[in-house]
Amino acid sequence: MKILIAGAGEVGYELSKVLSEERHDVTVIDERQDCLQRVVENLDVLTVEGSATSPHTLVEAGAKQADMMVAVTSVDEVNIIASMMAKRLGVKTVIARVRNVELSRPDAPVPPSELGIDVLIHPEESAANEIHQLIKRASASDVVFLANDQLQLIGLRIEKESVVAGKTLAEVARNFKDLSFRVVAISRRGNTIIPRGDNRLMGLDHIFIVTKTEHVKELTRAAGHTDVTLRRIMIAGGNQLGRLLAKKLCEDKQKWDIKLIEPDSEKAIEIANKNGGILVLHGNPTDPNLLITEGVQEMDAFISVTDDEESNIISCLMAKHLQVKKTVALVSKTQYVPLSQTIGIDAIVNVKAAASDEIHRQIRQGTLVTVKALQGIKAEIIEVVAGENCQISDQPVHSLKLPNGIVIGGILRGEKAEIATGSSVIKKGDRVILFALPQAIEKVEEIFR
Repeated sequence: MKILIAGAGEVGYELSKVLSEERHDVTVIDERQDCLQRVVENLDVLTVEGSATSPHTLVEAGAKQADMMVAVTSVDEVNIIASMMAKRLGVKTVIARVRNVELSRPDAPVPPSELGIDVLIHPEESAANEIHQLIKRASASDVVFLANDQLQLIGLRIEKESVVAGKTLAEVARNFKDLSFRVVAISRRGNTIIPRGDNRLMGLDHIFIVTKTEHVKELTRAAGHTDVTLRRIMIAGGNQLGRLLAKKLCEDKQKWDIKLIEPDSEKAIEIANKNGGILVLHGNPTDPNLLITEGVQEMDAFISVTDDEESNIISCLMAKHLQVKKTVALVSKTQYVPLSQTIGIDAIVNVKAAASDEIHRQIRQGTLVTVKALQGIKAEIIEVVAGENCQISDQPVHSLKLPNGIVIGGILRGEKAEIATGSSVIKKGDRVILFALPQAIEKVEEIFR
């Protein structure tokens, strides 16, 4: 597939990297020489220096022959204009990242399609949804709903005193035979392990489990986490992500006690007027003295989503030191992600990764239903449809010779979901939940198409 990417920032770079590894014909457009130089030095893609809003630049990049255009610059207006130009030049599918919520509303006066946009991506909205789910699952570092919400992928840290610490996965399966679950990956000291039955769980391991939704609580307790209900929440940062999260919490049926700290007085007043259910404080959300004065030590959850990533990490560590049950930090720099989880932050949210996941899912649409990259681990959870030419249909899982780096976690057939076991058989038309390392994803599409 020939794909144009407008914008060589973090999202554009990561997309270019993944898509080039999957052997797509990728061309990156940007006006900034330093960003293009980074792409040229590290990736096997073409680059064009110029504005994505210029029809001449788009033609030079090959828009008339392109199958898809992805506009992910940091400016909404540039993405919109680039999308309109690309569509006029004959690009079949156009995806654009637009932060302005007016375009994404169902009642928008001008729908995205009239601007040449086939798929509109709102990364802050996706990140707010992710944080919302993390707050509901107090002990989880990741929550992904699968198979029409009948199955979940959850990330959990194994506590040293838990009943499963020191046991092999085969022993854990025997001890909890009444529960339907499968451990599909283990993150240990920065290394990703695709586990087998004789792998032993160790204290502080970060594990990823596919399970039925009704069994999440029991598995959480087995990992050493007590049942807690979060009610009092402090949000540091009244940027767009912070405001979206506050709005979602106010609209939730569960009654939250919410404090939000915003340094700009006008924004603080605006947020308070639009969200009557929260207490908005005017001040610097990265000031430790302010946080302590306003009772961060009395909160059940502390969520830091300011634009300063280092401050987000430090604020969450301070909150954790003060016995806050759940901390969530907004972190975009990839080198910070494994460090953050190692030093004790409960969950990491990455707006750029949320955008990349959604765009990647759209690019792979067809047999692939869900694609979700997981923070702090080099693997993705994939929900794929077994097509007419599926190479592994009508065979028990234990007899399959799957490529290294692929684990089957669950199967949805019709309206019924089940956790995959050795005797499970995949039929054509089934939706299969997979856990795959990056180098194995291309093989997934070959096997299931």
